[in-house]
Amino acid sequence: MTMTATADAANETPDLQDGTYFERKRAALLLASLFLVSIFAQIDRILPFILAEAIKAELLLTDTQIGLITGIAFALCYVLLSLPMARQCDRGSPRNVLLACTLVWSAMTALGGFAVGFTSLAASRFGVALGEAGAVPAGHTLIARKIRPDRRGFSLGLFSMGIPIGTMVGFGAGGAMADAFGWRVALVGAGLCGAAIGVLAFWAAGPTPPLARPNAGTSFWQSSRALLATPAFRALFIAAISIGFAATPFYAFAATFLIRTHALTVTEAGVAFGLLQGLLGAAGTLLGGRGFDVARRRGSTALLRPPAIALCVAALTTTAALFVQTPWMAIALFVPAMFSFAFMLPYAFGAAHLVAGAGREGMASSLAMIGSGLLGPALGPLIVGLASDLAGAVGIGNSLGIGLLLVPIACVTTALASLAASRRIAVFRHSLP
Repeated sequence: MTMTATADAANETPDLQDGTYFERKRAALLLASLFLVSIFAQIDRILPFILAEAIKAELLLTDTQIGLITGIAFALCYVLLSLPMARQCDRGSPRNVLLACTLVWSAMTALGGFAVGFTSLAASRFGVALGEAGAVPAGHTLIARKIRPDRRGFSLGLFSMGIPIGTMVGFGAGGAMADAFGWRVALVGAGLCGAAIGVLAFWAAGPTPPLARPNAGTSFWQSSRALLATPAFRALFIAAISIGFAATPFYAFAATFLIRTHALTVTEAGVAFGLLQGLLGAAGTLLGGRGFDVARRRGSTALLRPPAIALCVAALTTTAALFVQTPWMAIALFVPAMFSFAFMLPYAFGAAHLVAGAGREGMASSLAMIGSGLLGPALGPLIVGLASDLAGAVGIGNSLGIGLLLVPIACVTTALASLAASRRIAVFRHSLP
């Protein structure tokens, strides 16, 4: 083992006794329930993406308003509450946080099915964001407290895999339900299922009392500033911001692009896009987790180089996808983007936990999510929607394709930011005692 790897291990050793970890069967139950929570969190988050055309038609919305609903309405609440919820997870009971958050976002998803206009729909998305702000910090903190360190990487990977699987189910089942029963039924059904999963996860986690921490008197603002003052974490935060401008607009408008530009039905676009995203996302998450573990163990000085390369490839293929004439070719050219966004996830969270150290996993996860969920989700879909509306106003036929050019541009900037973060992380790792 290299000196760097030894330092990493010391930095990540949890301050828990072995007796607090679940045995294998109980751990498997917890991981299965957290996996389901992650799936339904993603379903409830992305359902408006696949339902956008139906919602737009019934509520008479513009692309700009759709961008606001899928972007700013979600991101503002998500950002405002993510840090205090992460703080509560690190110092309080992540089990209670997870239950409360799951019930809130599920209820607000269901209420979205009763929206009568832009304002009520936007309000429901604020509520979904309010609940989902604590999902990842709570899940990561439960994993840190309940799962033994030798299975931690796999556990984080499994939890993250709920995102692409949730995307697949959301696009596929959501599109089919919208075609068969309408978009309102799809939202209500997803909300009811999510609430049941939250109760299951609460039971599976078991009692999770607060832990005493040596820095318990530090405010969450002080803890956040301390992490962001670390050059390695600050560079990683910038990379997370950049990928938000690539991934969120892609998921918000790619299915709509296929429906509008290539005349696919909602079901066809949902099944094709959702199935590929689920399979490729699952593969990307697992391979990314494995790659991160190997790179860290070997003391790599270019920890984030693999996802940077994948994002550069995605930039080229996504640009081509926006201008080809056949739907199957467009879908095929979207594949590298679907893979690379998932491939980046375990690298981002793994690097964040590595730099933050034990006892601050929830805070590190929250800051990483704020980076990717702040400006990108707030402004990315809005920029695409505005560009699409403006291009259409001047008579450009492929107006949404023009707006979606933001995605490959952001992929390139994310790759560059990731390489810069790698250099900072390498310096940080070698500075550990």
